[in-house]
Amino acid sequence: MKKKTNKEDRLWINKYKDARANLEYPSGSMIDALTQVSRKYPEYFAYEYFGKKVTYRNFMKQIENVAKSLKNYGVDKDDRVTICMPSTPEAICTIYAANLIGAVANMIHPLSSEKEIENYVNQSDSKFILILDSVLDKVLSIKRNTKLQKIIVARPDTSMPPLMHYLYKITNYKKKIRIPKGDDDIVLWNTFISSAKDFVGVCYEKREAGDLAVILYSGGTTGEPKGIMLSNLNINALALGAHELIKQTIPGNSVLSLLPIFHGFGLAVCIHTPLLSGMKCILIPQFNAKKFGDLIRKTKPNFLVGVPTLYEALLKQKLKKRDLECVEAVISGGDILTPELKKKVDEYLKQYGSYASVRPGYGLTEATAATCLTNEGEYTEGLIGVPFPDTYFKIVKINTLEEADIGSDGEICISGPTVMMGYLNNEVETNQTLKYHPDGKLWLHTGDVGAMQKDGTIVFKQRIKRIIVSSGYNIYPSYIENIIVSHKDVLSCAVIGVPHKYKGQVAKAYIVLKDGVELTGKLKKEIIELCKKNVSIYSLPKEYEYRKTLPKTKVGKIAFTELEKENQK
Repeated sequence: MKKKTNKEDRLWINKYKDARANLEYPSGSMIDALTQVSRKYPEYFAYEYFGKKVTYRNFMKQIENVAKSLKNYGVDKDDRVTICMPSTPEAICTIYAANLIGAVANMIHPLSSEKEIENYVNQSDSKFILILDSVLDKVLSIKRNTKLQKIIVARPDTSMPPLMHYLYKITNYKKKIRIPKGDDDIVLWNTFISSAKDFVGVCYEKREAGDLAVILYSGGTTGEPKGIMLSNLNINALALGAHELIKQTIPGNSVLSLLPIFHGFGLAVCIHTPLLSGMKCILIPQFNAKKFGDLIRKTKPNFLVGVPTLYEALLKQKLKKRDLECVEAVISGGDILTPELKKKVDEYLKQYGSYASVRPGYGLTEATAATCLTNEGEYTEGLIGVPFPDTYFKIVKINTLEEADIGSDGEICISGPTVMMGYLNNEVETNQTLKYHPDGKLWLHTGDVGAMQKDGTIVFKQRIKRIIVSSGYNIYPSYIENIIVSHKDVLSCAVIGVPHKYKGQVAKAYIVLKDGVELTGKLKKEIIELCKKNVSIYSLPKEYEYRKTLPKTKVGKIAFTELEKENQK
């Protein structure tokens, strides 16, 4: 019998190289950890926003002022403060200010529908909400159905440098905030923050590592969006683990914080990790794919973090020979990075002066967004790398607690300091996802299929719920997608299962060609022949549909469920 994966073995231990396998974690809160960093690097820049740079010393002052204002408006320990904002200084400061006073940040997407906002506010029992001005009408329409007491309204230009602030006001003059007369529950940001001077008392509330710090929303491993409860330890451990495995996270370096703060990857990897490393976060409230190249030239980041669609956008930029010379590390997560896309991006980086190559990682919000990362120069197809320090991976036979053999496919399970506290107000879903195994440890069942190799590194195969079952055979859509995307004229592809009268399901491929490529009969035939050559007969797509674009989720992933819905009509 092949050797099974054993938690105590940590087969991957030798893959850490110069990184530590075990770390010491703070016993306190997120803000405690950040305070220590700010004392070490007070004059280093903590963030940059449209060219305006703020030091760690001044950043901490801003956080304290927001904390004082929150206290003045009645926010207490354990209260939930909903933050419905893109990545602006006001939003970042409010996250840490809430943590400072012992409250909980409840993070939601500004593009959420009215019903979604109502649901997230009520799930978290929030009485206070910070919103972008464009969200005000939606919040007002659902306010009567919630317990909201104060609505704090901010604009994207509030913290911009003077010239940018003026230009924004000129170009957006029609978007003036209109507050209903007599509604004292709505407070503009400047009025809110000015109340800090009136605060008398102590803001700081001591919190422990295991206390709830942040609530994020995700579809989870099954079903509808759920609130994911993350503790101070979860987020601090993620930051320290990422810092250990990514040596370019050093004081004074900068990261292009493109991913939004209401996304686990954005908050934990693009904000908290660099801040605990003494780095500068270049805050981008709204990503413009067409100006990606200009953004890099202007800000000169050392560190890029993104989802695969972001790197597809990078490939379309017209750069000069040394424009990427500043880039020292490139991390991809949040979705599958195909071998073909990785190859193209690596070549592109080299072409424009960077010595970095894309390092694919793996994670999910239930484990604070990142749990595993490939070592530099060790990528092979499907590899997601080495678990973070103190993080254990186990592969179990699907729908069991029984460990799979080395090299065999099964469900990826994770145990460690970044595993969530549970789903908010949802004990049933929590118990389906967090399970104690015979080894006595609590394991997160990810809903993903993978395998552990002999050296302990992890290979990702497929989401369990994305597996297509056709006449009893398992079809892996991501494998077919990789084959189709390998064609030189294909930009992206999504494969889903569609209903079939006899087989249950069959595969259907949606294909987007590169800009300027004409869809011809010859090209269609080439792609079909490519599949026939590389895909088993029972896995072959029964239909190929060509589109200009594919539907995307709010964080830029391909929205497979939207395609599936189309085929249910």
